Amino acid sequence: MANVAILMGSESDRSVMKASEDVLDQMGVDYETHVISAHRNPEQLMQYVQNARDKEIKVFIAGAGGAAALPGAIASWTSLPVIGVPIASSELKGVDALYAIVQMPPGIPVAGVAIGSWGAKNAAYLATQIIGLNDDKARQAYDSYRQSLKNKS
Repeated sequence: MANVAILMGSESDRSVMKASEDVLDQMGVDYETHVISAHRNPEQLMQYVQNARDKEIKVFIAGAGGAAALPGAIASWTSLPVIGVPIASSELKGVDALYAIVQMPPGIPVAGVAIGSWGAKNAAYLATQIIGLNDDKARQAYDSYRQSLKNKS
């Protein structure tokens, strides 16, 4: 069973969201990845999100560009944590997606991270921290990673 669901609205987002997969692999956190558009397949997205707890999903990471509806749509159908990764897919270079992700209405939060691959990496580290609240293996993996950062300086 996966702890994290990585979702993206388009296959073209995969190159950015691979950074989330790489970090979760490094942390030893189980995940699954799907392309489900909030605009083109809203019913499929709703069903997936509403059934996530049955699959033991604990955190969503959602990559989205442009209007960046995906993270907000996910948050509207679940109370599980959602981390939105803005993707530079338009002439606005991801700023539009960043604003869409961080301007959610009160009560339907989406955590926002940096635009692009740095954001995708930090989304996975944040997901690991969240999972680490109740999972010693994830907490220890993240703590070890943080220690390695100190040793590099």
